[in-house]
Amino acid sequence: MFMLNHISSNRREFLRVGYCGAAGLGLADYLRATEASPSKAPKAKAMSVIQIFLQGGFAHMDSFDPKPDAPSEYRGELKPIATKLPGIRFSEHLPQTANIADKIAVIRSITHTEADHGRGEHSMLTGYRPSPALVYPSTGSIASLELGPRAELPAYIAVPQTFTPYMGPGYLSAAHGPFALGADPSRAGFKVRDLNMADGVTEKRFESRKQMRAMVDEHFAEMEKSDVIDSMDSFYQRAYAMLASTKAREAFNLKAESKESLARYGIGGGARGSDAGSIARSSAGPRFLLCRRLIEAGARFVTMNFGRWDTHAFHYRSIQPIMPAFDYGFAALIKDLADRGLLDSTLVLVTTEFGRTPRINSGGGRDHWPRVFSVVMAGGGIKSGYVLGSSDSIASEPATRPVSVEDFTATIYHLLGIDHTKDLMAPGNRPIAIMQNGQPLREVLA
Repeated sequence: MFMLNHISSNRREFLRVGYCGAAGLGLADYLRATEASPSKAPKAKAMSVIQIFLQGGFAHMDSFDPKPDAPSEYRGELKPIATKLPGIRFSEHLPQTANIADKIAVIRSITHTEADHGRGEHSMLTGYRPSPALVYPSTGSIASLELGPRAELPAYIAVPQTFTPYMGPGYLSAAHGPFALGADPSRAGFKVRDLNMADGVTEKRFESRKQMRAMVDEHFAEMEKSDVIDSMDSFYQRAYAMLASTKAREAFNLKAESKESLARYGIGGGARGSDAGSIARSSAGPRFLLCRRLIEAGARFVTMNFGRWDTHAFHYRSIQPIMPAFDYGFAALIKDLADRGLLDSTLVLVTTEFGRTPRINSGGGRDHWPRVFSVVMAGGGIKSGYVLGSSDSIASEPATRPVSVEDFTATIYHLLGIDHTKDLMAPGNRPIAIMQNGQPLREVLA
């Protein structure tokens, strides 16, 4: 059965067509009027997105929103440090990020109500509160649907893997799900699955197989049209494009980077100081560097996950080896994108499913806390050196400018030039807006 996943005119336009017909206007008149009217889609400020997701729940008071004057059971062990922004302090584990604070925007008052990992991931990755009836598309999948690929690379890539079902296409075609590497770029012998031709297959033989498959696909397409066939066809087309493109394959080759570039990301001993060893051993540097290479090669939307931040016990011992690695890799990415002239066209996000409890528990850990936490935005269309909102004195609730997940997600779509009020077609032929209720955060827009 043919299922329509995407409609060119939304529900309101359909109703207007009915009204025009009742008023005596023909379809041609309506189409001419529609063609002449301006598009609701905003002008794109960002061509690509790098979304860094810190899965498990990133502690806001131990990173971007320290509370040094709070009682000890709240403020914890880490000391605040100055940043490039007067009066703004970060955790002592973020010295590199503190030095590029003038290039990023921090939102300290994002809030939602979902304290479960999966439900929090759904909220932050889709912009929708979880529903028992429907899984909504992730922002990466919407970008794939609305904007498509920029080059031979897939429009939406997961580095190194798909870590939750909620970064997937939801009710959209599977063709808009992320392409997962299937391997970690920090591991020796890193090789992206299915990226190279099988042994013994020449380019001529590959092209012959491609033509034969096209004939088979055409035969089945005449017999039956389905979302599954469309998805498989899209999958094979993407695979063919990557196999046939030297540039696409080379994007995954970290060995093409200079020693200086590798050192910049802490790979091969580039870092200095007491944390140099943990940074060099971490998977963060190669993952951040690969994100830059993919964007440079034309990827539309890259989601990278790093670390396990679910620290219900021994919180400070758990984050000690991974926080400096995140700090080093993230700061290197921002500086590298800026130096290459890519930051202005690349939206960089640091997100998580929720924050962690203001009060340290009896096991020395922090538990789940969605009521207020911090996220970071930088690059394409975002103000540099800006802090939006604040939490209260113990980082427990928003004190000023609460920011919803809907508004945060609407801001991403706005910067990509996507009309977030546009309707898509969900199962059951139900039109559903890309976003409901969300409005772009005008304060953070450059």
